Amino acid sequence: MIFKVFFQENAAEVPVREKTKTAYVEGTSERDVRQKLKSLPYNIELVQVLDAEYLEFEKQNPDFRIMEIE
Repeated sequence: MIFKVFFQENAAEVPVREKTKTAYVEGTSERDVRQKLKSLPYNIELVQVLDAEYLEFEKQNPDFRIMEIE
């Protein structure tokens, strides 16, 4: 499944809506995605599963790419 993750790049700063970024991550569950991102210095606001229709809509964005996490 593909998840859309809303996050702030610096977990030490207070979240500001205008600085929210998004990433697309493949995982089996929300917990799995959060576990994968745990090593990054992000303040994760929301992890949202993308159903088939929403995923197709997101793929129309030229900046769409699935984040590679090692």
